[in-house]
Amino acid sequence: MAQLDKLYRQWLDLQPLSADDEKRLKRKFMLDFNYNSNHIEGNTLTYGQTEILLLLGEVIGSAKMKDLEEMKAHNICLNMVEQEADTDEPLTETFIRQVHKVMLREDYKVYRQLPGGETTSYTVHAGRYKTRPNSVITPTGERFEYASPEETPALMADLVQWYNKAASEGALTPIQLAALFHYRYIRIHPFEDGNGRIARLMVNFILRRHNWPMMVIRSKNKKAYLNALGLTDATVGSIPADGAHASLKSIAPFVEYMESALTADISSMLEFLSGDRETMWWYEGEIIRFSTTTPGRILRVLQSDPNASLSTISTTLGISRSAIQKQVDNLSEQGYISRPEGKKRGWIVNITKTFDQSATF
Repeated sequence: MAQLDKLYRQWLDLQPLSADDEKRLKRKFMLDFNYNSNHIEGNTLTYGQTEILLLLGEVIGSAKMKDLEEMKAHNICLNMVEQEADTDEPLTETFIRQVHKVMLREDYKVYRQLPGGETTSYTVHAGRYKTRPNSVITPTGERFEYASPEETPALMADLVQWYNKAASEGALTPIQLAALFHYRYIRIHPFEDGNGRIARLMVNFILRRHNWPMMVIRSKNKKAYLNALGLTDATVGSIPADGAHASLKSIAPFVEYMESALTADISSMLEFLSGDRETMWWYEGEIIRFSTTTPGRILRVLQSDPNASLSTISTTLGISRSAIQKQVDNLSEQGYISRPEGKKRGWIVNITKTFDQSATF
């Protein structure tokens, strides 16, 4: 916690950010959060597809319509959460249900095949609490039940009432408050679908409401995230009502995970804002530092002219063709550049400059 407080003070020292830094950081967070939160739940869009979709409204490569619509809706939900967090209005169940309705867009049926071969179905309701029990199978093969449909309305009312009271009292730090809300909410699992995404959106509602930087739980860390929840479940116990009223002390493993994740995110933001502009790029939400300026210069040439040949790049930069070939091969191996689908010529630059600036090769 001491490291987190130190980084937060450093963050405050940088305020107010310049308009350019604010814009860059907002864009990076928007892409990182939407990509990772949906990816955790099985969305198949790549980071590059997410970037083009949300920034330009275009689709590159092959993608499922469901994944495209899901990503766009999730971004609208993020905007809703940011706007609501910037008000002084108390949190309401109505707002949570509204976010869920926008996220799912409409009711839809889920079809399941039973062991005997018969098919059954149920309706997932957008913006309405569940009408059937939900559960998850643990790694040990046991069924872990969430709150029943009958319990859910009262438990959600308790959760929102508790949050508003705890937020006004100020005894908990924002990340403690966010972690406890997340855990209690997940143990209720009030909707038939979308609970994880709503929980992570509400974490950022709470952080932003308390003037802290928002955070991203990254899909590459999904196992650690779920393990922290699982360890906490073991401490709290399997009774849904106990989980929905868990104490801060009882969810220590999850609080520790969330504090660590937020620490890493603020550290990354500080690096993003203060790093060397010439050598720092980002790829799939991660900061990439090149040891020299040459890779970045090559990337800027390819951004300007995707069909530039090795000879053209060599002449433009005044670097030998063999050295350019080596650098291009490395950039390709890392996935920072790739060929257009089905083509042997031209390059797509998949890595993004952390600073918008005029191209100087």
